[in-house]
Amino acid sequence: MESSNITRSGSSRLRLRGGIQQHYPDVLTPAALDALKALAGFNQKCRNIMHARIARRAARFKDGRRIGFLDPATDITGPGITVQQARAGLFEGSVIPSDLQCQWIQGTGPATRPRSTVGEGIRNVAYALLSGADGWMFDGEDALGQVDTMSLDNQRNLIIALARKEPFLSIAENVAAEMNGWAKGFFGRETIKDWRQQLDFTTRIFRPRGLHLDDRHICDGKGAGFSASIVDAALYVVNNHRTLTGEGRSIVLYLPKIQTAEEAALWNDILGALEQHLGLASGTVKVYVLVEQLEASYQLMEIRAALACRFVGFNTGRWDYINSVADALAWDIAFHNPNIDAITMTYGYMRVYEDRVRRAVNTPDRNGHFALWQGGMEPNIPVGSERGVAEAMKRAVAGGQREQQAGASGKWVAHWKMVHIVRPIWEKAGALNQLGRSFPPLTYTSQDADDLILLETGPRTVRGARDLLSVALQYGNAFGRGFQAAALKPADFFGNDDVLYLMEDMATGEIRLSILWEWLQKQACFTEDDAATGIKAGDPLTPGFFDRLVAEEYEKLHRAKNRDVHDDSKKTTLPIASEIVARYVKNPFKAPWYVDLLNLNLNNHDLARASRRIEEYLAAFWQDGTRLTANTDTDVP
Repeated sequence: MESSNITRSGSSRLRLRGGIQQHYPDVLTPAALDALKALAGFNQKCRNIMHARIARRAARFKDGRRIGFLDPATDITGPGITVQQARAGLFEGSVIPSDLQCQWIQGTGPATRPRSTVGEGIRNVAYALLSGADGWMFDGEDALGQVDTMSLDNQRNLIIALARKEPFLSIAENVAAEMNGWAKGFFGRETIKDWRQQLDFTTRIFRPRGLHLDDRHICDGKGAGFSASIVDAALYVVNNHRTLTGEGRSIVLYLPKIQTAEEAALWNDILGALEQHLGLASGTVKVYVLVEQLEASYQLMEIRAALACRFVGFNTGRWDYINSVADALAWDIAFHNPNIDAITMTYGYMRVYEDRVRRAVNTPDRNGHFALWQGGMEPNIPVGSERGVAEAMKRAVAGGQREQQAGASGKWVAHWKMVHIVRPIWEKAGALNQLGRSFPPLTYTSQDADDLILLETGPRTVRGARDLLSVALQYGNAFGRGFQAAALKPADFFGNDDVLYLMEDMATGEIRLSILWEWLQKQACFTEDDAATGIKAGDPLTPGFFDRLVAEEYEKLHRAKNRDVHDDSKKTTLPIASEIVARYVKNPFKAPWYVDLLNLNLNNHDLARASRRIEEYLAAFWQDGTRLTANTDTDVP
């Protein structure tokens, strides 16, 4: 595969996939490439911090060590203060910008679709900006497929849509009519009065990929991976900052997968250098942080301090967080999660984590400023039988009410149809946000540390194992087809419209395999009898029984109608998804990321080749913690 150099200046030399600059001159502009060159020195720092992350993980496994709070006397990289000072709020925080003061409902989703034209993909942006959501996080990470050039298509569509260039406006007018047609049938009224005016309402937010991922189209001069975080943030800010600031809008990012204050400080340095390169005032780029890693919950105030005047709030996302807890306790033979549907935001360690987040954002900085807490994801979609939709929407509203009463200033939804179902909860409450509500101050005792991994009694059933496995298989298949966000449900409920499809993304696929690995490798016992299989309460999940479940659930997907499992995937991406699932779960040591194995096989439909890549990855990681992430079918050589 051809590649081209964009600079030949020593360590900042970068290489682009051959022809990519010619196909995306509106995204990979001279200004954008100059910014990437200016930030290239951070690439090795990203790689170093990921090596440190893997080393900490390996040490925990080896020594049977739990994550703990930092020593109060430790200095925090970046702000020049100690951990104790950060916990006391002795740092300069951020004033919440006017367009982030009210974020009752934020929608999430990418700005394009797999292998689509601009006209087809940009419809996603129209749905988002016409939805009535207070903010929309256009996703470059967990919900954005990575086949072909989707990451660049995502950026292109945002440039066009945010600047209101054609074909966006014509498409938005048509989409508005479609959305009103649905709303009249569901609510008995239209939700969009003036579509042009409605486009002004929603705050634009972008989520770059996490520090653990490399870009698919750019590498360093030696052919090594180049940080997807740097690429995504640079392309979005460079190409849209004038449009956003010209309209009086903030430049806002959601930062994913942060584990430590040191990682937050690296992000702060990257964004600070980008601001300096563009001539923007320090702190212009504002950030939310997704608290989706257990380690971050031990360093919440330290992360706030590291991001200082650009930090506006935390988000409590459920799925990635569960995975991070399972991963951090993978060495603990006694730590067994229950069925995934039992791990709600009121369950054990989830309840404790949410409480620490709300107490952290309501701790004032030295100037008395508080931060925002955005609640977690509502994955339901109101499509199904009348009974199924009614029951699911009742649960969705109840979940939103609980979060609002707990102190969240808003929450996420995964589909535009959910905005006007959940938003009235905050409308009725009336307050723009819940900044500064009074909660007990954070404490850092051994009991606090233990509570962050608190298990509570819950079911562990064959039904639960099937559901975990079925959705994990479907998700891997969808990923291979370019749908990194997909509406899925367990195969046993195909054709049952009383059970709704849920929006699933990379995080939900990850946690399902993580729990299955935990059950199999730690010989977790089922808590109930299962007549159909002969399993009794107290029986463990054995390798033989797991193989049986894989075969049965795979066969259900193979027989499924095209609506649920696309026919053209059944001999291409589905077998590879099954191989990845089986090897991940049956491997005696836990792979760090499901997404690594999926990325290695993008655009690959050869099962034998996939098997070799999986084995090479697992062998390299077992040997010295090396993650083999380059895909020879798609990445820059």
